Amino acid sequence: MEVTDKPKRPAPTPEQRQRRAERAKLLKSLVYEMWDGKPVYYAGYQDVLGGTKTVEQLTSSSILQSFLASRLIIHLSSILDTAVYAVLGNEIGVQFKKGDWRACDVAVFDLKTLEGQDETKYAWVPPKVALEIDTKADMSRFDEPFEYYEQKTSKLLEFGVEKVIWLFTKSKKVWIAEPGKDWVIRDWNQPVDVLPDCRFVPEELIASSKK
Repeated sequence: MEVTDKPKRPAPTPEQRQRRAERAKLLKSLVYEMWDGKPVYYAGYQDVLGGTKTVEQLTSSSILQSFLASRLIIHLSSILDTAVYAVLGNEIGVQFKKGDWRACDVAVFDLKTLEGQDETKYAWVPPKVALEIDTKADMSRFDEPFEYYEQKTSKLLEFGVEKVIWLFTKSKKVWIAEPGKDWVIRDWNQPVDVLPDCRFVPEELIASSKK
């Protein structure tokens, strides 16, 4: 039987190339984290691609999440020696290698480790403590939400983070993970140790923001 060549697809039109370029640019803006070269998008990113939501609607925080993040930074900065530590926020990126990074809502760094870092790029060194408030990640690539939290936490600890603290605004729970120790869950009315002589009570931080 004579084998004939498959018909070639017609070359994309300038309009098609432009739409593809615009879609690729939009997708890039929707990347929340990169996991070993594979993107984890913001939850709801398909709605943006479909035109029913904006990028800002996905990347923005709730009032409660914003209160927690801002109060945490203020509180920790008032206790820690700012000549020794830096308390950074705004979902700072922590990069493990090229194409592999995670976002942290609040992170406490030893200032010495940041010396020589390019301040326009993600941190290539681990913070001492990473604090996370819920997550904005799309969970579709994971079998269940716990898989995301567990894998992200483990990766941060393996990188050298000494403690990872998750604050969950809906359940009002705190999840604390340290290397070599059992991970524990606490209520919001219990104190959370960040570093020696530095702690906070989530419930009190929220109450102070409403005074």
